[in-house]
Amino acid sequence: MPQITLPDGSKRQFDNPVSIIDIANDIGPGLAKAAIAGKVNGRMVDASYLIDEDVELAIITSTSDEGLEVIRHSTAHLLAQAVKQLFPAAQVTIGPVIEDGFFYDFAYQRAFTPEDIEAIEKRMTELARQDISVTRSEKSRDQAISFFKAMGEDYKAEIISGIPADETLSLYEQGDFIDLCRGPHVPATGYLKAFKLTKLAGAYWRGDSNNEMLQRIYGTSWANKKELKQYLHRIKEAEKRDHRKLGKALNLFHTQEEAPGMIFWHPRGWQLNLTIQDYMRGQLKEHGYQEIHTPQIIARSLWEKSGHWDKYQDMMFTTGSENRDYAIKPMNCPGHIQVYNQGLKSYRDLPLRLAEFGSCHRNEPSGTLHGLMRVRNFVQDDAHIFCTEDQIRDEVSSFIDLVFKVYKDFGFDEVIVALSTRPAQRVGEDALWDKAEDALQQTLDKKELDWILQPGDGAFYGPKIDFSLKDCLGRVWQCGTMQVDFSMPGRLGAQYIAEDGSKQIPVMLHRAILGSIERFIGILIEQYEGKFPVWLAPVQAVILNITDKQADYAAKIEKMLNNQQFRVISDLRNEKIGFKIREHTLKRIPYLLVVGDREMEDGTISVRNLGGEDLGVMQIDQFIDLLNK
Repeated sequence: MPQITLPDGSKRQFDNPVSIIDIANDIGPGLAKAAIAGKVNGRMVDASYLIDEDVELAIITSTSDEGLEVIRHSTAHLLAQAVKQLFPAAQVTIGPVIEDGFFYDFAYQRAFTPEDIEAIEKRMTELARQDISVTRSEKSRDQAISFFKAMGEDYKAEIISGIPADETLSLYEQGDFIDLCRGPHVPATGYLKAFKLTKLAGAYWRGDSNNEMLQRIYGTSWANKKELKQYLHRIKEAEKRDHRKLGKALNLFHTQEEAPGMIFWHPRGWQLNLTIQDYMRGQLKEHGYQEIHTPQIIARSLWEKSGHWDKYQDMMFTTGSENRDYAIKPMNCPGHIQVYNQGLKSYRDLPLRLAEFGSCHRNEPSGTLHGLMRVRNFVQDDAHIFCTEDQIRDEVSSFIDLVFKVYKDFGFDEVIVALSTRPAQRVGEDALWDKAEDALQQTLDKKELDWILQPGDGAFYGPKIDFSLKDCLGRVWQCGTMQVDFSMPGRLGAQYIAEDGSKQIPVMLHRAILGSIERFIGILIEQYEGKFPVWLAPVQAVILNITDKQADYAAKIEKMLNNQQFRVISDLRNEKIGFKIREHTLKRIPYLLVVGDREMEDGTISVRNLGGEDLGVMQIDQFIDLLNK
């Protein structure tokens, strides 16, 4: 009899043979509703696999990450089954799980239409309601190739031909559809109750533009209809908040083909950029950083010494002059060490904190570029702290305080912290790694922070802490980082004189809070839907005259407020006041100041906020107090 170890540690025996879903049914009906998987000789199997030996049971609930992956992969098979029933001549290729959903690529003689997608989704719903059993079988590679060729599935046969000949393959069958798959899957199609097809796109076979174009159908699938509804709402909100659309509507920036992955900042967008930089400069000064600026183009020889040339040369833009090779900097670190190396340093000079709003270029693939979120030219709020090993803990602690303050000031209260430890390929002695990892972990624990361990995800030169923001739609954006570097200072000759007179190599802490300022602005646009807090808004108030009689008075107020360092414009066009109010509301300007004859006579303004609330008539000083708050 097989003996099962349950998640609570208890043991249970079952008669032979028994399927894992039967075990779940015996344990309790609640667990039986989940997708179930287990291990046989260390190999994951699904509910249809019959157990005839000792196994360890792993129960995957529908709300876990593993459970959602099973649901989504099973829904991809449901999609393929529906397509094959409606369009028998279509060939199936691959159908993987992706973030929040799945896709499946098909070869078909004509393009699918929106009406086709509706029909496919309807058929998927019908197949799910039929609660068709899903069963697993095995074939050798050669048997599988012959099987799929006989079915006319040439793409699937080509995929299998690339698998080692001695490998046994698993196939999953549901009704009239069978597909190559490792599994596991849900036991029957009736478990798939909350899904939707989302879009249609083209995709080259095997991702190669020299191959034929396939049709890719995207979809999403969830444990229940409530979660599906919440996801679709988030997607709708994300479309409304798309920073590319808002960037154009609010006249902040644009991109164009002549400079792919690079941003053309318009006056209001650049003002937003400068406001963020000015804020960060104030924070850096308060925390003991000195701002520097390093060259954009540096000789290849320095990148070779630093180790970047071997690892990043494919991402570098290069040039040459007078028989010498150069690279446009993809990061600021080597330049900061050059500044550190000027003049002899003592232990009394440490920690030394050097900051730069460094403009970097990286040759990202064109297909990955995405508005402000993925660019080729970006500015980092970059800084490097040169310190002794004993100073690591204090510097990390101070940095964490700064990170949380900055994020709070920008309106982000939920921060996810992750500690990444040594990878297999690394530099430096294990004793140094032990000390650095221990310092980071102790600092996090001392601050009583919840954090996630990511074993093996550290940089090759040292462990790191990453800081991610969760936005109003629940999306997670990794922005800040604190990385401990044992390697680069020594490679580039950085030293200091220790208290005992010996020459030592400083530890280098790489740190950023916002990361790419371009990307952070994209996050802010979507977080606030362009309705920035007053302190961030590119234009904080607009003065609107009712008739030409108030033009001079409006201009006088504009000058007065700008002299107080507020960002104020006036709209003196000969347009109806309602038209002007609507236009500037759409531009997301926080305050609209209306002036007519009465306001001009009394030396006042009528104030409206972006929400349409009438704040009443105010003296100019009253409004200045409001802005200052």
